[in-house]
Amino acid sequence: MKLLLCALAFALFGATTARADDGNAKVTLVYEHALPNVPGKSIKGVLVEYGPGGSSAAHTHPTSAFIYATVLEGAIRSQVNDGPERTYRAGESFSELPGDRHGVSANASTTEKAKLLAVFVVDSGEREIVLPYHK
Repeated sequence: MKLLLCALAFALFGATTARADDGNAKVTLVYEHALPNVPGKSIKGVLVEYGPGGSSAAHTHPTSAFIYATVLEGAIRSQVNDGPERTYRAGESFSELPGDRHGVSANASTTEKAKLLAVFVVDSGEREIVLPYHK
């Protein structure tokens, strides 16, 4: 049954999954749709799941991307550009502007899991939406 549900999710949403370097983070594209009233732009929903102590490496996104993220479960530590590091808890949200650098993205807990949904408005042709950041 679980395999059938995964196959159905993939068929409906075109889901793709990638793991962060530490193996304790999972990023899944759960939704993608062209915006009919904004030619050349799409909306993409990305589910980010962190195990206890999980994190993602420093990264950026395409320069066309505006991101609005909402913590669904647990707490997420986040730092964008040179701003302060903040902890966001379930129900709280933050945004990233085109060209922003995400230096810290991590589960704030070493014992509980955490999830966030990041919604991207991005150029439709963009396929890689999480890009490694190199100084």
